[in-house]
Amino acid sequence: MASEVALSVERRHGRTHASSGSPWEPKMGYSRAVRAGQWIAVSGTVGRDPEGSYLPTAGEQTRRALEIVRASIEALGGRIEHVVRTRVYAIDVSQWEEIAAAHGAVFGAIRPATALVEVRRLIDAEALVEVEADALVP
Repeated sequence: MASEVALSVERRHGRTHASSGSPWEPKMGYSRAVRAGQWIAVSGTVGRDPEGSYLPTAGEQTRRALEIVRASIEALGGRIEHVVRTRVYAIDVSQWEEIAAAHGAVFGAIRPATALVEVRRLIDAEALVEVEADALVP
């Protein structure tokens, strides 16, 4: 995946944390991703480009969110192939085909457990999709 994703990594409380530098992380008290032993959990991730703008469609936002998910897992020593579960939240489930196509482009051969759930809204009105992922690194 071509687009850049800037992350910093630090060890705290016996875990390794990846941070995107978002002002929301310290405000809300979370990390982009956390590794504890073999387990990596990636927080809800939206599809913003490197400049911070949302991409225009649910499919493009899903693709970008998955780029960030991949970079987060890799920053913590995992690979996208280690993903065992994803959760996709969409504000309009009728767009499921373009969301599914973006998810399938990444996970078609990996086939993690997943859910696609319609939600009333996400934290930012421009966000159409949010993706979470869990990985188990052997």
